[in-house]
Amino acid sequence: MTKLCAKKLSLSTLLTMALLASLSSGCFMFGGGEPLEVVERVDIERYMGTWYEIAKYPNSFEAGCFAVTAEYTLRDDGTVTVHNVCRSEDGQSIQRTITGFATVADKETNAKLTVYFFYPFGAPYWIIDLDDEYRYAVVGDPTRSFLWILSRTPTLDEETYNGILSRLPAKGYDPARLELMPQFPEVSP
Repeated sequence: MTKLCAKKLSLSTLLTMALLASLSSGCFMFGGGEPLEVVERVDIERYMGTWYEIAKYPNSFEAGCFAVTAEYTLRDDGTVTVHNVCRSEDGQSIQRTITGFATVADKETNAKLTVYFFYPFGAPYWIIDLDDEYRYAVVGDPTRSFLWILSRTPTLDEETYNGILSRLPAKGYDPARLELMPQFPEVSP
């Protein structure tokens, strides 16, 4: 490899790393939009446990998934184990799982986390809406490319779900892009 190619490769690598860091910190905004606001405070210990995916923006890594759940477990070092399960169409058998970890990116609110499934590449996990009783949560990212509505139960009542949908446009999200995740109440995580 020539010195010029090595310099281009190094510069390209540095620019890529800077972009990833900017995305995960929320400093980089597409389209000049307003910064994404998160909830005022998250009690991390209370947030731990099983969450059922109610709806999401379509994404490639959940293609063909049904009855998706996420299990969060607090580690002694303050990081969080993240274990996601994707089930088959009948909801009975596990199609695939992935386990990673998350770190709190904003200790003032605990509402901004960075999730790592393929370290050192992290993705922003920002809690933008959270029920006072921690019955539901809405998670997004600063680019507004991803969105998940999560619940402690496999279903959300219509009034709660519609209330969440009504608050999304003010946060820069289009509720029409959401697709429901089929859940099967009789299936345990």
